[in-house]
Amino acid sequence: MPLPKAELHLHIEGTLEPELAFELAARNDVSLPYADTEALRDAYRFTDLQSFLNLYYELMTVLRTERDFADLADAYLARAAAQGVRHAEIFFDPQAHLARGVGMDTVVDGLWRALGTSRERHGVSTRLILCFLRDESAESALATLDAARPHLDRITGVGLDSAEVGHPPAKFREVFEAAAALGLRRVAHAGEEGPPEYITEALDVLGVERIDHGLRCLEDPALVERLARERIPLTLCPLSNVRLRTVDTLADHPLPALLDAGLMCTLNSDDPAYFGGYVGDTFDAVREVLGLDGERLRELARNSFLASFLEDDEELRARCLAEVAAYDLG
Repeated sequence: MPLPKAELHLHIEGTLEPELAFELAARNDVSLPYADTEALRDAYRFTDLQSFLNLYYELMTVLRTERDFADLADAYLARAAAQGVRHAEIFFDPQAHLARGVGMDTVVDGLWRALGTSRERHGVSTRLILCFLRDESAESALATLDAARPHLDRITGVGLDSAEVGHPPAKFREVFEAAAALGLRRVAHAGEEGPPEYITEALDVLGVERIDHGLRCLEDPALVERLARERIPLTLCPLSNVRLRTVDTLADHPLPALLDAGLMCTLNSDDPAYFGGYVGDTFDAVREVLGLDGERLRELARNSFLASFLEDDEELRARCLAEVAAYDLG
């Protein structure tokens, strides 16, 4: 039985495995420019974030109907449950779907077909986080939030993702203020490829409660001290960092330094179909390559529940934390 854990940094579109991509392409009469699943897997070699995003958006074209989004989410939840996930806070990118004529209703209703029954079917509670694409305009983000208003009973928070460099968090001040006024939780990608200043800006301008990635905080000692003092969670994605060349090898990953600095780190898979592993695989990899001992892994699992948006279900959080505390790490 795997170590119980929550996953807080997971793009549902990034769980599209090649086999499901071809299945949905056939269902929707979409032509993919790859001969077969192996040819598609061969394309999963990235030089940076943008090279990944190009393929990510290309493959999204197979997602057309509520059933497609439900099948995508259900496949992720089954894999996550098998790797010990008890709670998942799932990102989705509505602008990428709206731009190709797939409506907000189709996306949210489809995802919710799977998420709404995931606790009963998979033993995984879920939350849904709407992400704004930072390489789109601030006006587009505001329009997207407006389109999501009928669905806010099923959306817990908002986030900020996609190409980071050249798109500072402050660009989205207005939409994050609007989201806060609606009672939505706030997170943002910052300090992945962008500078540590983006982390500070996400905190001070957008009012985010968690930083997604954030590994470049180490370049700013005062920021590290602040993150530790304020217990701002970092949702780290080591396998993603290696695949996107943010770090050269997993052995070079700053996770141990971040933990030693007293930061509230969590482990996550980001876009697991593209980056070589789901969150349980990530725990296994850092244990093997970075030499983290059992108590460090327990700390990471505990942090994942403490950093989660489970204020509306403290009973579940307490039960999961008790599971982590009692788990025999051998």
